[in-house]
Amino acid sequence: MDFLRPTSLAEALAAKAERPDAVPIAGGTDVMVELNFDKRRPAALLDLSAVPELSTWDDEAGGTRIGAALPYARIITELAERAPGLAAAARTVGSPQIRNRGSVGGNLGSASPAGDAHPPLLADGSTVRIASVSGEREVAAREFFTGPKKSVLAPDELVVSVGVPRPRGPQQFAKVGTRNAMVIAVCSFGLALDVSARTVGTGIGSAGPTPLRAVEAEEFAASLDWDADLPEAAARRFGELVAAAARPIDDVRGSAAYRRHALGVLGKRTLGWAWAEHRGGRWPGCA
Repeated sequence: MDFLRPTSLAEALAAKAERPDAVPIAGGTDVMVELNFDKRRPAALLDLSAVPELSTWDDEAGGTRIGAALPYARIITELAERAPGLAAAARTVGSPQIRNRGSVGGNLGSASPAGDAHPPLLADGSTVRIASVSGEREVAAREFFTGPKKSVLAPDELVVSVGVPRPRGPQQFAKVGTRNAMVIAVCSFGLALDVSARTVGTGIGSAGPTPLRAVEAEEFAASLDWDADLPEAAARRFGELVAAAARPIDDVRGSAAYRRHALGVLGKRTLGWAWAEHRGGRWPGCA
C-alpha cells in the first residue's frame, strides 16, 4: 500500500489526479476501522492531515466556510453560533478522541446514510465545495448523495469545504442510538427554522439509502401560524410526516418499524424545541 502525504491543497489535488485510486484519510475514524477489520485494502492512502487549507474556517458572504478536515471538536467550540445544527450533531459524534480527529469532510467522503453531519447539512441548505486539478464546483448537500455510500464525487475529486448559511432561526439535532458515545445512529433528525421566510428545513439520517429530506413535513410546517404557540396536534402531525418520509430497512441496529416510530418522536420533539426558541426569542441569530 502506498502512502501519499501532501502538504498543500494543490499537492493533494495533483496526487488525487495522478492516483484516483488513492483513498483520502484525515482523521481516519472511518477508514482505519475498515483497514483494521480487513474490509478494505486500497492501493494507496492519501493523507490530508498536513494540508492546512482543509483545517480552517472563515466567514463568507451569507455564512461560514468550514474546511473539510476541521475536527468536530473545533466546530463545537468555535462554530456553535454560526452553525448551531452542525455543532449539535458534532456533540453526539463518538467519544472526545473521535471528535478531536473526525471531520465533516470525512463524513461526506464516506457518504454513509448514518453520518451524523448529514442531516443538519440538508436541513440548513448547506453546500459542498469539491475540487480537482481541473477546478472547483459547488453542490448542494441535498444533491450530494446518490446511493448508499455513494456521492457525486468523481475519482479525481476531493471535498475541500462546506458552506453553512447564516442561521435564520433555531436549529435542532437529535438521534437514537444504543448508548450515548461510540455509537452509529439507529436514526437521526436535523431541523432548521427560517423565521423570516417562515420555512423549515429537515434532514433524516440512518433511515434510507441516503440522507433524506421530509418535504411534506416541511410544507406542513410552513403552513402553520408562526405568530402563535405550536399546537400539540400540529407537532404530532409534523412527526408523522417525518416518519412517512423515511425509507428504512431492518438491520442489526434496529427494525424499519422502530426507525419510523423513533423518527416520528424526534420530529415532534425537535419542532417543539425549535418552536419554543422561536416564540421565546431565545435563538442566537447571527447578524
